Amino acid sequence: MSATSGYAIGWGTLALINAGIAQGKNRSGINWFLLSIFFGPVATLVLVAFCDKKKG
Repeated sequence: MSATSGYAIGWGTLALINAGIAQGKNRSGINWFLLSIFFGPVATLVLVAFCDKKKG
């Protein structure tokens, strides 16, 4: 396995984790998954630090 494929696997795993966190906060998992594909760790920071759980 090359370094590039390992990087892609890690980035994809992070996107899946972010989708799970978003769903736990009653937010759209697919939207956060797609944001994470493009913005990676920055999306994680925003999701964890600035997004409260939605009511309802």
